[in-house]
Amino acid sequence: MNDNNTKKNRILVIDDEEQTSTFLKETLKLAGYYCDTASRGKEGLRRLRGKNSFDLLITDIRLPDISGLEILETIGRKYPFLPVIVITGFATIESTKTALRMGAVDYLSKPFSTDSLLSSVRTAVHSSFGRMKNRKLRKIIYRSTLMERLMELVIKVARTDSTILITGESGTGKELVARAIHSNSLRATQPYVSVNSGALPEGLLESELFGHVKGAFTGASVTTHGRFNVADGGTLFLDEVGNMSLAMQVKLLRVLQDGEFSPVGSSEVISTDVRLIAATNMDLEEALKKNEFREDLFYRLNVIEVHIPPLRQRPDDIIPLAEHFLSEYTDPGGKESPVLSSGAVSILLSYKWPGNVRELENTMERARVLCENSIIKPEDLPGRMLSSSDNPPEPNLSGKGIQLNSLLDNIEKHYIISALKQSNGNRTRAARYLGLKRTTFLARIKSLGIMKDTGRNR
Repeated sequence: MNDNNTKKNRILVIDDEEQTSTFLKETLKLAGYYCDTASRGKEGLRRLRGKNSFDLLITDIRLPDISGLEILETIGRKYPFLPVIVITGFATIESTKTALRMGAVDYLSKPFSTDSLLSSVRTAVHSSFGRMKNRKLRKIIYRSTLMERLMELVIKVARTDSTILITGESGTGKELVARAIHSNSLRATQPYVSVNSGALPEGLLESELFGHVKGAFTGASVTTHGRFNVADGGTLFLDEVGNMSLAMQVKLLRVLQDGEFSPVGSSEVISTDVRLIAATNMDLEEALKKNEFREDLFYRLNVIEVHIPPLRQRPDDIIPLAEHFLSEYTDPGGKESPVLSSGAVSILLSYKWPGNVRELENTMERARVLCENSIIKPEDLPGRMLSSSDNPPEPNLSGKGIQLNSLLDNIEKHYIISALKQSNGNRTRAARYLGLKRTTFLARIKSLGIMKDTGRNR
């Protein structure tokens, strides 16, 4: 059941119910996470101030001393990169919406299943967006022409209420784009709710989407609100929509057509005003031919398609993304973020990146741990990358191809930044290190905008 994390992610649970706290701790440990618990809100906040950093916080809404909403407010001010999942046994639409507006990445209604818990945790921990949930910090890192055109499309479609279908390979950042659409939409102040339909069994997925009434099935001890209900007025992101069964596709189609649904076990019809953003890494048109996906649902979802190109087709983005991930990590000793050596840059640019941006993020985290003297060298990268370093980047044959000038500037910039780091910001020594005249070196710095990036003034 181990989640195969690149590291043992640390999760803090704040809940005063011993049964729930024990269930969370044991389940998360079995899944390969490190879990610490606190029974009071203030105790949990003290744990956050300790030496051990956490990758995720799970907190109950109702606590004996302070509320989960107060904890969310503190997290937003002091730990803006820490994702938070809220849990509650007294879920109301308004309290859940408030928690999501305040920055919670997800919510779980008690009692929740192991599948629901782990699906929510995986999304929060592994999403690159998890550490940037604060709206002011939301930023998609790119330099390529392909992504520039994509972001222009995102801004254009965000101001509409049209249903969006985001396509692309696994790890390209589909949820990050979905959140960008929501953040720039007229619904930005309303909840953003995410569901990974591929991670949940069909029966549980129906309950997650539409909710259920008490006694609807074995284990349904309380009435819960579905994601369509909580997202009312906001945005619902439905990931891995291609993995939904045909029966669930029919129920989703009804909501899209009529704006209505019924909770499991109830005949009540509930209206909802939700902007749906769906995502898939599957070829849905191929699934149509095999009768594995409904044609009417496909056209309902695919009003506007936003396709995210794989990382191998946009090599201009590789180094900016790598540097961004390196700058995210906080060194307990207060040291500067590691820099990439010229050899490492060359390997990163020539690698195919089958796991896309997610693989790059994990690679940078690994390199940061293994590198010495804050310089990432080729030997700090995974062996599979070294064996493929002779392969050139794959051009984007459907677009304008690789922007060679931009790519060469990108490589030159990182040689110069590396030289500045090694010379402790002394430009004369850095120019000598690269075999350049100081005047030429300064001209290249100005041309590439490196002064702002390095923060050096000498």
